[in-house]
Amino acid sequence: MAPVHPLWGMCVFVVSITMILSGLGSVTAAAYTAPAVYTPSPWTLAHATFYGDESAASTMGGACGYGNVVTNGYGTNTAALSSTIFSNGYACGQCYQIKCVQSPWCSKGVATITATNLCPPNWSEDSNAGGWCNPPRTHFDMAKPAFMQIAQWKAGIVPVMYRRVPCTRTGGIRFSFQGNGYWLLVYVMNVGGAGDISQMWVKGTKTAWISMSHNWGASYQAFATLKGQALSFKITSYTTKRTIMCNNVAPANWNLGLTYQASVNFH
Repeated sequence: MAPVHPLWGMCVFVVSITMILSGLGSVTAAAYTAPAVYTPSPWTLAHATFYGDESAASTMGGACGYGNVVTNGYGTNTAALSSTIFSNGYACGQCYQIKCVQSPWCSKGVATITATNLCPPNWSEDSNAGGWCNPPRTHFDMAKPAFMQIAQWKAGIVPVMYRRVPCTRTGGIRFSFQGNGYWLLVYVMNVGGAGDISQMWVKGTKTAWISMSHNWGASYQAFATLKGQALSFKITSYTTKRTIMCNNVAPANWNLGLTYQASVNFH
């Protein structure tokens, strides 16, 4: 993983509260609040397969842009999602619990995985005979080590029950920088809580807030000249719609190819 600078930035949750000041009436002010905890969803029926081998080497670099998922903190408990739930990349970083049901190949394990990749449709195969990720199917193509926690690998495909669960991450949100002098591409990793993001803004010490566009997966981009400025970010969760503001995530001498870490995360 690229070097991480963990202590530069600090994230705060932004809400609006009404403060009653003696003699001044009611005023609205920005304040900080403890984050709400994302709660699990109900269990739902789907199917799961696996790809790769026990090393999970083929799961590296998936559509979400996390690169080496092991060194970047996601481990081998990952999965590629069918497009029905991949949601054009907005599902990147979401966490799921998956358990095998209704199959003699099932074990008693429950795997907690992170969405790191897309399982694309295979229109040359019938949806019930090889085209497992064809819409409208909800399907998880799991890294083999994760699949083996819920079923014997010889099964190939098994029915499963799944649910969204909070993502438990160590440390703050990470921002990995790519691009050039006129284009900043940021891969957002290690997002806790619902795990996903839907909107993002960047602010240099010499600029106002700049809305970043969704590039693909977990990456957002800004076409702006930001070199030589300390950078702050705002992020909105795709699922919960909560927004956090991350002040001074990267110092003025930031560089492309490095990863910078905030001190707070969603929960």
